[in-house]
Amino acid sequence: MADLASLGDLRGKRVLVRSDLNVPLDGTTITDDGRIRASVPTISELAAAGARVIVCAHLGRPKGAPEERFSLRPVAGRLGELLGRPVSFATDTVGESARSAVDAMSDGDVVLLENLRFNPGETAKTDEERAEFADALAGLADAYVSDGFGVVHRKQASVYDVATRLPAAMGGLVRAEVEVLQRLTEKPESPYAVVLGGAKVADKLAVIDNLMGTADRLLIGGGMLFTFLAAKGHEIGRSLFDAESVEACRGYLERADESGVEIILPVDVVCGRDFSADTEVVTVDADAIPADMIGLDIGPRSAELYASALADARTVFWNGPMGAFEMEPFAAGTRRIAQALVDVTAAGALTVVGGGDSAAAVRQLGFSDDQFGHISTGGGASLEYLEGKELPGIAILTKEH
Repeated sequence: MADLASLGDLRGKRVLVRSDLNVPLDGTTITDDGRIRASVPTISELAAAGARVIVCAHLGRPKGAPEERFSLRPVAGRLGELLGRPVSFATDTVGESARSAVDAMSDGDVVLLENLRFNPGETAKTDEERAEFADALAGLADAYVSDGFGVVHRKQASVYDVATRLPAAMGGLVRAEVEVLQRLTEKPESPYAVVLGGAKVADKLAVIDNLMGTADRLLIGGGMLFTFLAAKGHEIGRSLFDAESVEACRGYLERADESGVEIILPVDVVCGRDFSADTEVVTVDADAIPADMIGLDIGPRSAELYASALADARTVFWNGPMGAFEMEPFAAGTRRIAQALVDVTAAGALTVVGGGDSAAAVRQLGFSDDQFGHISTGGGASLEYLEGKELPGIAILTKEH
């Protein structure tokens, strides 16, 4: 796969960089700048080489038209601070503001375009529908760099189509992500433990299916654990539950017994009367959840059980928090898993925190990125890679055009 060196001398060249700047915002305040930080090295390298760097990205899920709450303007300011150089902001994606900003660039300058998803062509379903927008984006630049790993599983104009129209290369962030995921899928060092949490079990079924052949242990937490408990015939009260996935979960439990893969479920659960930080809280055995309560975290005995199951691991992939970590009464399970990963990282294991809520959780709970082997910027992309799916934004960089 082509890297930046394949683009030759970049001085004076206009380089369109697809970054992932989809950060959480509270109004106009960025609450976690991890993705912006992750995008800085490639942008810095290009600017230092004399390229005229045109950064494009999305934020949130606007419906193909401008919405002020999804503007990337706050990101431009933070990106400039982290780069140590000014970042001009274009108030559209391929319109008059974008063209004027690009025309005014000097070597080493950086421009950030407004949210790509303000244009319906970015996320349109067919090549034909995306073509006009892809043409306009490509028309701003002389070369293209894919550095937004969080979107490489999407066949979108800025991810896929532009790479067919310009000399294209992989940025350092995407390359690093792919190399780590290859280590997780191609003969990972054993014992290999996978911790899966988050809300929806349906989102993880294909991953579980594919990991049955490579992982030694699967540790289940988060909202998805209650569908597994239901599959075992346990009362789950008012906890999150996916009735359509019960049979699949039951099948995985049976397959695990047959294949020698351990699926580890909680032995106790922290429950709340309601989904709030000040609700009544009780800890109960996993098979004794009160009918009128909601399971909101793995319990303390489960947290220690999981930490023990990770203690000798040589490879760990973690995607999804163990509970509603945003609320302190339900943060302990996620905190304990994070600490267990820190401990095995220090012992020389490869640990990968799989993006999204997991990355936000470890930072919110006081851990730093460098305490883990790798914090992915793309939860969905990581999961699809582990499912064995082809990622369009990666595949297109390897094809002859």
